[in-house]
Amino acid sequence: MSKRKKLREERFANSLRGFTRTIEDFICEKCGARVTGNGYTNHCPSCLWSKHVDENPGDRASLCGGEMEPMSLKVQGGARIILHRCGRCGFTRRQHASASDSAEALAALSTRPFRE
Repeated sequence: MSKRKKLREERFANSLRGFTRTIEDFICEKCGARVTGNGYTNHCPSCLWSKHVDENPGDRASLCGGEMEPMSLKVQGGARIILHRCGRCGFTRRQHASASDSAEALAALSTRPFRE
């Protein structure tokens, strides 16, 4: 195994630390779209809005429950990253975009500057 591949696998394993896979379907509170979850779904693929339900990804431990607005998009290491901010408490989280996300919504989001 190459050094680069091993480093990539280690980073991926570290990114999953504290992750709980939770498979849930939901109706987006922002646009009303029916979303079929796969255990990694964390936002609506139609409008890209999310909900502040996790302290650590997938744990459903947050008491806030506020709507998380997609603020900006950037490409980092070939991955598209969405920055969400909670409208209730101000919490921010980076989320990976999904292949099922609306291309139009992602394109519109990419025009906003990425500020954490």
